[in-house]
Order: sequence, then structure tokens, then C-alpha cells
Amino acid sequence: MTFDIHLSGHVKAVVDATLPILVSELVASGLTAGDSSLWGPAAEAEASERLGWLQAVSVSRPLVGEILALREGIIARGVTRVVLAGMGGSSLAPEVITRTAHVPLVVLDSTSPAQVLSAIDGDAESGGLEHTVLVVSSKSGGTVETDAAKRAFEAAFRDLGIDPAERIIVVTDPGSPLDVAARADGYTVFHADPTVGGRYSALTAFGLVPAGLAGADIAGLLDEAEATLLEVAIDSPDNPALVLAAALAGGDPRRDKLGLVTDGTHIVGLPDWIEQLVAESTGKDGTGILPVVLLPVSPEVEATPEDLQIVRLVDEARRFHLFEHHPGEILISGSLGAQFVVWEYATAIAGRMLGINPFDQPDVESAKTAARALLRDRPAPTAPAFTVDGVEVRVSDPALAASGTIAGVLDALWAEIPQGGYVSVQAYVDRTSLPHLQGLRELVAADAARPATFGWGPRFLHSTGQYHKGGPANGVFLQILEATDVDLEIPGLPFTFGELIAAQAAGDARVLADGHGRPVVTLTLTDPQIEILSLFEAAQ
Repeated sequence: MTFDIHLSGHVKAVVDATLPILVSELVASGLTAGDSSLWGPAAEAEASERLGWLQAVSVSRPLVGEILALREGIIARGVTRVVLAGMGGSSLAPEVITRTAHVPLVVLDSTSPAQVLSAIDGDAESGGLEHTVLVVSSKSGGTVETDAAKRAFEAAFRDLGIDPAERIIVVTDPGSPLDVAARADGYTVFHADPTVGGRYSALTAFGLVPAGLAGADIAGLLDEAEATLLEVAIDSPDNPALVLAAALAGGDPRRDKLGLVTDGTHIVGLPDWIEQLVAESTGKDGTGILPVVLLPVSPEVEATPEDLQIVRLVDEARRFHLFEHHPGEILISGSLGAQFVVWEYATAIAGRMLGINPFDQPDVESAKTAARALLRDRPAPTAPAFTVDGVEVRVSDPALAASGTIAGVLDALWAEIPQGGYVSVQAYVDRTSLPHLQGLRELVAADAARPATFGWGPRFLHSTGQYHKGGPANGVFLQILEATDVDLEIPGLPFTFGELIAAQAAGDARVLADGHGRPVVTLTLTDPQIEILSLFEAAQ
């Protein structure tokens, strides 16, 4: 088998009770046949236009030769560095594919000016801009982060005397604004299937073009996926997608948080892709499944809350449980192509079980709208509630700042977590210079004694951002920003990258606090490399 799943304890009991219903209702064969009525009348129209991922393997086969030929051509011209500008589903799948294949791909999914400059300049090891090709991926063709990156790279190429048409490759839906502009400018364009949503696009041009150009074995990836298609198509208790869906969305009471632990698997970074797929697909109408990316030693693994279901990604699930004792966990193993297929099927089926439409994202636009308004109106900056040790503290409720200390503010924020709630840590910083900031998640989870998620901003807005606003209203939010003198103009736009990322953070905070009544604390580090230590100390 290309995919294996092992259950024990309470989750096995949940699946034993739920799985026969899914089999009897012919859910797997109905989904494989493209039955858009599976999610109810309200979702049927959209579902009928969003099931192209079911045929992604066969549709994508002809792309492989084109991508490999293009790779040979750019290498022959001395272009060896591949940068991908994309957000959400346009970047997370190729990041997993290339990291697992151990081939280099620079992923630009941020509006941090320092991170954009780093992606443009390159380094001695990977090569500079003169050796770079940029893949611009946007399904809609109007994603602001991707458009801004494209503009910056175009200007940088021209400054070096390089024709951008020789170095920019576009992946987008046919007829999108990006498609029209790119073709007019003479860029190489790969059309994606418009009937595939971004988070289900791993095995389409969005996943394959950047990964293939970087040197990953994309033909082998499709072979892995194809070997799994029969397993997920049949109405059988052995169908791994049905088993996984039952484990994710079954049970009463249902465990609505999913702890994703990587433990010895050869696949690198898969939880980040699963996080986006599951959170954005299910987090709406006040319900959902919240993925929480964990380490094997995370506080939530050592003492698992009753509302958190652990999924442990391993290399051999059936053998792993013989040597390790993880009662009540879901153990999963499989090839990367199989993982993509099974998780996509299972997430769509879980959406049916939750009674929601897994193909829309009704709350993603709200933060974008708020950010655009801030960029248009340019209001005066909000004064901090207080500043201590160089850290500016802003709060959605003045009561949160009563202590006058960072530790006190965090304690006050944790006190606002309702029953069954969680903490979301959101870092709008240059993650290339502050990668260790992600370690804050572990301290927050231990200090708050609740599951905690960590997201790099603004990329998380295209994944868990939907859940935070559309799912259960039981999250509290900690934003980490950085004040920096580094900024970069966006050619043709009336704002800079620094202004854009600030507006994205402020816009999302406004929507969470004013629109959804959730508590938000924003900490701005004026000297990040120094003040991050104060932040870590306060969170312990």
C-alpha cells in the first residue's frame, strides 16, 4: 500500500462507529464520480466548479515534459536558482515537494521588505539575481503579495539589463488579470485548471511547475499519487481516506483540534501543507478542525488536551506502533503523492460530515479589505498602550495592558481563552533572519496550558486565517511585528512593502477584534534581535 494508517484507543472507537455510515452512503465512489450534491444544496453550485483536483494526476501528466524541457533550457543559460512568489496553496505544496526531494527552492510568501530583498539578492551559495528565475503563482491573478513581488523582481531584472520575459514564468488560471498581462509582456505562462481551488492544487501546475524547475522528480510524484487513486475511490472500510475522514470529523464530542507531529518520516514540512488544507476547508460557519503543528516534545504531546487529536506522521505506521506506545493517536505513513491524495479526499469528506462547504473561504477577504482600507486612508499610527524594554505593546482592550509588563499582558491574554479555546501566535517579521521566533509557540503553549498555533504573516492569512475568523470564536491572538529601517518601494503602487505588511497586520487585528470580538495583543519589536529574548522570557 502507498498509504497506511493505524488507530488505537478512543480514535479507533470513533472510526469503528463512523466508518460503516460513510461506506453505506457511498461517499467515496460519489466523490470520485464528481457528485457535487454531497455537501448539500447550498454548496452544490460551487462544488460543481471545484472538483477538478479529482483528475489532477491525468490532467497534469502532459505538463511534466514541458516543465522538464523548460528546466533544461534555463540551466543551459546558466540560470540555476528558482524563486517562487506565491501564497497559500500556491507555495506550500511546492515547498513540501522540494524540501522532501532535497532540492533548493526559494519561497517568497511574505511582504516583509527584508525578506523580499533577500529573495531578490540571493547569496553566494545559491547565486544572485543574474542566475535566478522567478515563478509567479496566483490562481486569481490578483493576489496583492504576489503582484508586489512580481513588480519588484521586474524592476530588479531591468536594473541588471535582463529582460524580465526571459526570467519570469507565470502559473495562473486562464483569463485571469495576471494571465492577460503576462502574455502581453511575452512571459512563459502555464495555465492551471480553473476547477481546482488553490488548497487542492498540489498535483496541478501550481505544485509541479516550481518543484519541477527546481529539480524535483515530479513524474515520480504523480506515479505515487496515481497508485493511491483506486484505494480512495472504493466504498470500503479499508479506504484510507474514509478512515482518516472518520477520525478527523467523527465522535461526540468531537475533538476539534488536530495535532500534527512529524516523527521520523522522510517527508519534510507536510504539516504546514495539511494545516492550510484542513483549516481553510473546514473553518467556517462557526465550526471546523484547527490543525496545530507540533514537535514530538511539544507540551500538547506530553499532556494531550481532551479536545486535541494527535496525528503522528511516520515512515511505517504499522511497524512504528509495535515499537512505540502512542495510545489514542493516528499513525500515518505513505509516499508524498499518496499523502496529497488521501488528505485531499479526507478533508473534502470531513467537510461533508461537518455540514459545511469545504471549497469556499468566505472570511479570507475580510482581512484583505481592511488592509486595503488602511493603505487608502493612511490613518495615524495607533499609540502603544505602553513601551517596555523597547517593545511597543498595543491591545484590543485596555484591560489587557493594566499590568504594564509584557508578562502581565500575556497572562491577561491567556485568561481570555474560553473553554476549548486556543492561542494563535502570528509573526509579521522577516523569517529568514528570525527563524528561531517560531520557538515561541512552545513557550506559549506551556504558559497558556492550551493548544497554540504559529503562523508567519501574511502567509497564514491564506490558510489558518480563514479558521480564525470563520471557525469557533474561541481563539486569542498574539501578533509579533518588527520595526525596521529596511523598506522597499513597490513599482507602480502608492505604498511600500513595509507599509503593506503593517497594513495587513493591522487590518487582520481590526477584523478579529472589531468584527469578531476576539482579544488581540500586538507586540512590536523595535530591535528584534535583542528584544526577542525579552519576549521569550515573558512567555515562560
